Amino acid sequence: MALARRGAGRGLAEHWGSLKYSQALAGSPEGYVRLSAEGRETAEHYKALQSGELGVGFALTLATEILSRRYPEHFVSIIPADTALRAGWALTSRDKGHRSGYRYRPRFFAEVWKPGEPSLVIPIECKGNHSNAATSHEQLASAAAHVEAVHVGTWNETPSLVFSTELPMDGPLTIHALRAVGSGGWLGKSTGSGGRNLDEQVEERNVYPGIQPPSEGNRTPSPEPGFHIQPEHFDWFQHVLARTMAAGLTAFAGAGDATIQYLTQRQGQRHFVGFAHAATGSVQDAQVDLLKLRFVGTDHVFRLNRTRVEAFSGVAADLFDHLASGRVRQYRSEAYLRRNTWPRDTWDSEWGGPVSVQRDGSVLAMRLL
Repeated sequence: MALARRGAGRGLAEHWGSLKYSQALAGSPEGYVRLSAEGRETAEHYKALQSGELGVGFALTLATEILSRRYPEHFVSIIPADTALRAGWALTSRDKGHRSGYRYRPRFFAEVWKPGEPSLVIPIECKGNHSNAATSHEQLASAAAHVEAVHVGTWNETPSLVFSTELPMDGPLTIHALRAVGSGGWLGKSTGSGGRNLDEQVEERNVYPGIQPPSEGNRTPSPEPGFHIQPEHFDWFQHVLARTMAAGLTAFAGAGDATIQYLTQRQGQRHFVGFAHAATGSVQDAQVDLLKLRFVGTDHVFRLNRTRVEAFSGVAADLFDHLASGRVRQYRSEAYLRRNTWPRDTWDSEWGGPVSVQRDGSVLAMRLL
């Protein structure tokens, strides 16, 4: 969420904005996850934000688990779709280029990748509600319009995932999930391309918006609204995804200077240049040993119901060094080899709190002060 620039994840100095949800949920290893008393008492005007952001968290966790099991020899990365698409398309009136004028698009892409091979791109849309299954069914139906707005390769063959997380006032949390099957989504080699160096900057393009249906005899139908990643864009878009993923990790570690190199102007490079407001800025200036590994990143102190809590977010020191130096290929190669070797422990007694290490080498740790 560090690149999304919206909601509780729009700045690492707002750690408290998203981590407060640890107080909104209750459960145990033997039971279901459900809303806590505090979660149920959330002010009415805040309910939609709470269910939407919790819906994102649970949906992406489930999507990563599903795809990792389905493609065990690959790595799964979650990338904000708006940021990736902006490298080639103008999404709003503030963006320079041919504006699509189409407001539907997926919230995230899952990139299923392996070094040196084509990636699989899966659009993901996730919603949440505090109501019931009927509301979730409506959300799933509306989510379909978002994932169908992006086609990768062959017309109407891009697989996708849609989720609706139901957070009722009473009863367990329920995730409704649907997938669209398809043989597309793979970023094969572009025609006449010699491959790309992921360590080099990606160029910003102005792809004309629209999804091109197949020809019917001698007639070429008019494009449908949306975004079509055609075969001639495959190498370029795989380059975009790799560098956008790198930008997300450096932003998560609070390293604005390292993030700038990975984004184009339209992707939000300006957010990491110069002065950052205290509510959205962060500085990579902390080193912490967690579960016997060294991590570098940023830390913040906030309050949960009057209790002071420290949160640290960062990346394994050796992997961060590759990212800070622009070595994306080496980062991806090492992250892929180490994807199943990270500690699975969730508590570090020396740190004094819970620790979560992800397959990409990122970490989030909390402790009471």
